[in-house]
Amino acid sequence: MTLKKQIIGAVSALALAASATAMAQPLKIGALVPLTGDLQSYGGPSLNGIKLAAKEINAGGGVLGEDVEIKAGDTQTRPQAGVDAAQKLASIEGVSAFVGALSSGVTIPVAQSVSKSNKIPQISGASTSPVITTLDDGDYLFRTVPSDAFQGVALAQVTREKGYDTVGVIYINNDYGKGLAENFKSAFENQGGTVADMVAYEQGQPAYRGELQQAAKGGAEALVLVGYPQNGQTILRQALEGGYFQNFVFTDGMKAPELVENLGAQYLNGSVGTAPQAREDAPGAKHFDSAYQEEFGERPPKPYMDTAYDAVYAIALAAQKAGSVDGTAIRDSLRDVANPPGEKVYPGEFDKAVKLLEQGKEIDYEGASGSVNFDKNGDVPGTFAHWAFEDGEIVTKKVFEPSM
Repeated sequence: MTLKKQIIGAVSALALAASATAMAQPLKIGALVPLTGDLQSYGGPSLNGIKLAAKEINAGGGVLGEDVEIKAGDTQTRPQAGVDAAQKLASIEGVSAFVGALSSGVTIPVAQSVSKSNKIPQISGASTSPVITTLDDGDYLFRTVPSDAFQGVALAQVTREKGYDTVGVIYINNDYGKGLAENFKSAFENQGGTVADMVAYEQGQPAYRGELQQAAKGGAEALVLVGYPQNGQTILRQALEGGYFQNFVFTDGMKAPELVENLGAQYLNGSVGTAPQAREDAPGAKHFDSAYQEEFGERPPKPYMDTAYDAVYAIALAAQKAGSVDGTAIRDSLRDVANPPGEKVYPGEFDKAVKLLEQGKEIDYEGASGSVNFDKNGDVPGTFAHWAFEDGEIVTKKVFEPSM
């Protein structure tokens, strides 16, 4: 071979290598989490779930042979801050998908103004507003947590089981609060209960005595509080101090041990609530629980960690199946990897899933939070925990499917 041919061959080889390197782009996922604001206490654990999934996926060989990268943005539990964080992750970090946000009031504007227009699939592990089901999102918005159309029924069942016939409702004035409150009212009345009044509250107020006085009218035996911990604890303190309520029923947004620290265990004992939760004996739930504890220590009794973890797995598997980190390609493969038919793959089995996909086989990811079967609207089914405050601890009484 002449020197000229050797040089040409070497240049061609280098060109092919450079081309392959350029094509092998890492999957970047934007984590939209509240590190400040009303849902701050949930942001850290949710981000832990996201990071744990990425660590396991990378240990299993990564997506298309490259490590998954997590880029976090603080939504501050506020719509505009969430949109700004998402836009930065899209335009500067070049993420291919979003996990989040937590609050429906943040998730919805992000979906409409960032995800849809930039063709970036978004999976929320916490946004439960029924509005999301029919949102005009271009099929770029999914969630790994069930809609409040289901939680409203579950909450009504738990409230009736507690023996309450008449309740007052105070809810945060956003998509999450309004949707869940309305679904609870409908289900509670269908089960023979009475809602004395439903009152919306605004975030950041120093006092909520007017709202409490209104909700307590009509002989309400308990307060159903649909809110978040930061302002929720103010409402609870003033309810107790003013003698408006002694009995409380909570939703997932109030499942926080910080309430005990700030209010005292004796005032919360006997309070009950609901939250999306997988059955504890499910393989995915068992793996997640042990893996989380090994990585971060004791698992806090809060929702949204396992659902955020599942969102990362779904995105990674979809990218692997699509053979691309392009947002639309990922979106178009999400249902293929998360829905039947296909061989079941569980958390911690990313390498197994990759091998099955390389063999041309179908897979069905069964998550840490339970089924991740996305319907035509990007919604999933689910089970709920009936939880309670007992002696300063949050205790799961049972996990059940609501009777629709």
